[in-house]
Amino acid sequence: MTEPQHYPATGGCQCGAVRYALRSAPTGAGICHCRMCQKAFGNYFGAFAGVPMADLVWTRGEPGMFRSSEAAERGFCRDCGTPLTFRYRESGRISVSIGSLDAPEGIRPEIQYGIESRLPAFENLHVLPGERTEDAVTPENLIRMTSRQHPDHD
Repeated sequence: MTEPQHYPATGGCQCGAVRYALRSAPTGAGICHCRMCQKAFGNYFGAFAGVPMADLVWTRGEPGMFRSSEAAERGFCRDCGTPLTFRYRESGRISVSIGSLDAPEGIRPEIQYGIESRLPAFENLHVLPGERTEDAVTPENLIRMTSRQHPDHD
């Protein structure tokens, strides 16, 4: 019997239609505040870490692609919309969205890009009060909120 391939990192979209594995550990983690990343993620920023192109393996499905500029393209799940990749078309590297990794807690951003578009509220997020989901929702509603997302593994 053949042993299953071990990959340093795996990930995929919210619904599970698209899954990937990385043959090398992602490096160069960063967050990008540019307006294109804000729109692509529907958020304050996009967060990415990259590998050489040959080290990204699609293990289930394939992403849709959007050419967001003459220089770059972005991969996403056509079914659920999860942002999955970013790539400068002339580069030999591709970046995956940190949030799409099965273990995103292992990646720490090292740099911020596009800071000219950083939204003012970003500077104060760390001082906002916080609460856990189960503290703010009734037990009945918590049951209704049970995730339909694909689990963080295959």
